[in-house]
Amino acid sequence: MTERYAVVVVGGGTAGLSAALVLGRARHRTLVVDAGEPRNAPAAHMQGYLSRDGMPPAEFLAVGREEIARYGVELVRDRVVEVDKGEDFAVVLAGGRTVRARRLVIATGLKDELPAVPGVAERFGRDVLHCPFCHGWEVRDQPFGVLASSPASVHQALIVSQWSKDVRFFLHTVAEEELSDQDLRRLAAAGVDVVPGEVAGLVVEDDRLTGVRLADGTAHARSVLFVGPRPVPRTGLLERLGAELHETPFGAYPVVDGNGLTTVPGVWAAGNAIGFAEQVVHAASGGYRAAAAIVGDLLMADLDAV
Repeated sequence: MTERYAVVVVGGGTAGLSAALVLGRARHRTLVVDAGEPRNAPAAHMQGYLSRDGMPPAEFLAVGREEIARYGVELVRDRVVEVDKGEDFAVVLAGGRTVRARRLVIATGLKDELPAVPGVAERFGRDVLHCPFCHGWEVRDQPFGVLASSPASVHQALIVSQWSKDVRFFLHTVAEEELSDQDLRRLAAAGVDVVPGEVAGLVVEDDRLTGVRLADGTAHARSVLFVGPRPVPRTGLLERLGAELHETPFGAYPVVDGNGLTTVPGVWAAGNAIGFAEQVVHAASGGYRAAAAIVGDLLMADLDAV
């Protein structure tokens, strides 16, 4: 017989575990399916989460898994490959198991697609970074580089100048003519040096970044490089369920209400599954809101069925 749950949570990151915690405490049989691919895995620490500032992401998730287990929530390391909607949801796992759920929480997050510059992927999360709010304090006052991926990268170069007064903006494949007069004025006002020319690679010595090398052979001494990954939302399940998506400059994400309810009845989404800028603290809050809404939704459905 197919196992039946009140809720299946797809994704065992912060948003998924937060939802599972609330659902378990509300006495709903809940299954978390975790593929084990957290977005912040490359980072040694997470920052900006009150009372957990500086905690390693892996430790944070391990504590979360322990907490949900106290309330009878099940967690399986697997991947959801298909979901079919009928009277409830049939959830098919890669390992061959099929379970049924009355409600779903999609917390599959997104994948960061890094610039194709040699060395960037290998050092991402160490001295190649993308979020100054996550890592700026730890690298403050060091020589920064910012790798442009589009004219919109100007914003990143301006923001990181709050953590260092030695910032060089490497245009890479962006022509200086693509920057507006306002962009150039703001960069100058912030003290950011604009460096034309394509970046060919990084200079690494004793396992630390020491410079950025251009295609013409010149090297600029830098100890930190900020990049702008292209976010790739993991929306495959939502699309197959027929959820409406909306386009943003950072990819297509599901249309949701204030609690994460998608346009598909019975399906909620939380964390980076709903937006690029959801930090750990936002993901935890989003998972909580979705779960609380599901508890009320299930209650009303059961009362109306009497």
